[in-house]
Amino acid sequence: MYLGIDLGGTNIAAGIVNKNGEILKKLSCPTLPGRPFDEIIGDMAELCSNLLSISSITEDEIKAIGIGSPGAIDNKNGVVLYAGNLNWTNAAICDELNKYYNIPINLENDANAAAYGEYAMCGKKVKDFIFITLGTGIGGGIIIDGKIYRGFNGAGAEVGHSTLVFNGEKCTCGRKGCWEAYGSVTALIRQTSRSIMLNQDSLMAKSYKETGEINGKTAFDAAKAGDISAQTVVKQYIEYVADGICSLVNIFEPELLLIGGGISKEGGYLLNPIKEYCEKNYFCKNIRQTEIGIAVLGNDAGIIGAALSARDSLK
Repeated sequence: MYLGIDLGGTNIAAGIVNKNGEILKKLSCPTLPGRPFDEIIGDMAELCSNLLSISSITEDEIKAIGIGSPGAIDNKNGVVLYAGNLNWTNAAICDELNKYYNIPINLENDANAAAYGEYAMCGKKVKDFIFITLGTGIGGGIIIDGKIYRGFNGAGAEVGHSTLVFNGEKCTCGRKGCWEAYGSVTALIRQTSRSIMLNQDSLMAKSYKETGEINGKTAFDAAKAGDISAQTVVKQYIEYVADGICSLVNIFEPELLLIGGGISKEGGYLLNPIKEYCEKNYFCKNIRQTEIGIAVLGNDAGIIGAALSARDSLK
């Protein structure tokens, strides 16, 4: 068995995972960022201890621990080189956790860990795979020939920060026109808000007046109910997402690309137009094309991916 740890800016989630990628038990605790990293690792160790205790599993039964962390990662040395949302620089978290557990520990970027989880559990025998997650930003991970692509410095595969529109919307990274500034759920909320301002009689505007909230479902729900202005927002948003996906496929030609994040629960309403757009805009049209689908692991992808990447690091 293996321990998988998904370190986030808000919570630390951990689970005991068997060799087949099934979570047997999981727990979480607040991250409370801003503290010295050794305090956070101490909480991580306690979380693992509690997991073992409630599962009646001994440390000797755990073959390896996997951690998925935000930021640029030195996988070889187990160091978080930089994680802005945790305010970490050169944090040797594997060495720190080894003070509590004398078990092999593997460290991955959190998006790479989630990608590896989806890759390992997708049920398809593919070697080249891409996972993207549409949320506050656009995250992603790339698998080439069955292995995580990290880049030479551990900071590779920041797919959300490829340029979609030159000198376009300002991105949180400081650049302008990033895919994330158009295809994330944050961007969708901004696009929805702008449409509401211009279409005060729309179903979106009515929803906002009733709830006082605009979220990623606002435009989709109104579009399904026949709101023309919402349908315009959704169509444009889906094209932004699809155009970025099309670029990824043209560059990497993966056998399979899966879409995750809360908005992926829209299912075919999101997926089918993406497929149609990509089929029309792929560079190579008369050959076998990348299969595009919806991710299946949800919030468990990080735990499972961290655990299975630790499992496979022992090979």
